[in-house]
Amino acid sequence: MVKEKKTMLLGVGLDNQDGHVRITRGENFHLLGGSHDTHEQMQEQAIKINEKLTTKGKTLENVTHQEFIDLAHEVGMKVLPNNPPPP
Repeated sequence: MVKEKKTMLLGVGLDNQDGHVRITRGENFHLLGGSHDTHEQMQEQAIKINEKLTTKGKTLENVTHQEFIDLAHEVGMKVLPNNPPPP
């Protein structure tokens, strides 16, 4: 049995000072850590990305890298630079 490829957003917040462990899982995202405000911001951005994908009739699996970068910038999401895989 071959598993289908699944693309996920991973959000990691590193500014937690209160010791509370925050984890949120959604349809195509996992969010870990962060302060209350940071975690809430990550949730809003992940939801907005999903809404924009739905409006375009697309999923994370079928958007180009540039389309994702553009959507991420539209919702204020910080994206790590793309490092191409070695040949």
